[in-house]
Amino acid sequence: MTGSSGNTGDRTRRRIALRLLPFIFLMYVVCYVDRANLSFANLRMSADLGFSDRVYGLGSGIFFIGYVLFEIPGAVIVERWSARKWMARIMLTWGVITIVTAFIKTAQQFYLARFFLGAAEASFFPGMIVYLTHWFRASDRGKAIASFYAAIPAASVAGSLVAGWLLTVHWGAIAGWRWIFIVEGIPPIMLGVVTLFYLTDRPQQAGWLPEDERTWIMRELEAELQAKKKARAYTIWQAFRDKQVLLLILPHFLAQVGAPATLFWIPTFLQRLSGLSGPQVALWVALPGFAGIAAMLVNGWHSDRSGERRWHTAAPLLFGGVIYLLVAITHSFPAVIALLMVAGGWYAYYPPFWTMPAAFLSESAAAACFGLINSVAHVGGFIGPSAVGYLNDWTGGMSAAFVYIGASYLLAGSVVLAIRIRTLQHNAAPVLLAGQELQESS
Repeated sequence: MTGSSGNTGDRTRRRIALRLLPFIFLMYVVCYVDRANLSFANLRMSADLGFSDRVYGLGSGIFFIGYVLFEIPGAVIVERWSARKWMARIMLTWGVITIVTAFIKTAQQFYLARFFLGAAEASFFPGMIVYLTHWFRASDRGKAIASFYAAIPAASVAGSLVAGWLLTVHWGAIAGWRWIFIVEGIPPIMLGVVTLFYLTDRPQQAGWLPEDERTWIMRELEAELQAKKKARAYTIWQAFRDKQVLLLILPHFLAQVGAPATLFWIPTFLQRLSGLSGPQVALWVALPGFAGIAAMLVNGWHSDRSGERRWHTAAPLLFGGVIYLLVAITHSFPAVIALLMVAGGWYAYYPPFWTMPAAFLSESAAAACFGLINSVAHVGGFIGPSAVGYLNDWTGGMSAAFVYIGASYLLAGSVVLAIRIRTLQHNAAPVLLAGQELQESS
């Protein structure tokens, strides 16, 4: 683009990014703090309630059963109805359930609370990916997704610092680990109310965009949509059967076998390897969050700039796999540092990965497939934490769990490299396609 069109485009992209990305970043920070707070609460919770590693691992994983059941319908609701209203509903319900979790006393109550939290949060992530496709072109999507996903390591930092403090309190004869759930359940309720008034569903409704900028982004997104439809107009069921979609499910599934295991067990791993107290461990876990933010933003930016998606997705997974296998060999202080490194580095695979399905899918087909890929992958989110708890109880150590997580990451990265990638130029922006070539219409 040149001349006034280029100036308009730059202004539009900047205004949209500044308006939307900080807010959805904050939404995902709050979301992931509530998802991960269990890992910090468990530094005291299991001992207080008499839970074994197997009980804790199963409860961690049950979250993903509720999550998977409602993932696809929620993503389609965002596409066909309203992201603003659906996201507000999600945050209000998960905030209430997080607070209720503070009062569990038995394993059965623990399992129920985790199931309903997963059901409440279901479709938040794919819904937000759908929402980003309503506002950002393919050439900007990697950076936009990276900005959104940077909330995960940021949540690790924020959650670690808050949990480290709350674990030391004992207000009103209530243990500190219970206060983690109470205090961290309040922000999503407040943010859910704000979302109803702040988010805008689509550019057509954006009164905060000047007319020329609104026209520019609508024209750009429409041209991209028509290019995809010209190649092939998918229905939801056609997209579900497409080879490209099926190819993308497998590596994300394998990655999610390892990722939640890392998320829910990393504080426990570090405590057992280092002998540090719960509050000290929480502070240590904050460190990889900073590295994760940088890795994610740089990887997303470089992937957009180079137009390459496959290696940008695979490299962080392969790195994580190698580190976990090395940690399985030695249980020393360097192992603690290595775990902290991989806890930050593996985040970088997310932004380039999620640009792949968005490159050849649109509208309801894209929304449903985001939900499908994420929901099938999160079956791995149930398997991973549960398997770690089982392996720990069975072997009496952590080495088997480290090998299990490392192998999952290595397999995920290898499968990504086996997917063929082809570049199609549209409006001078790279649009990447996994698997088979686009079918040209006559």
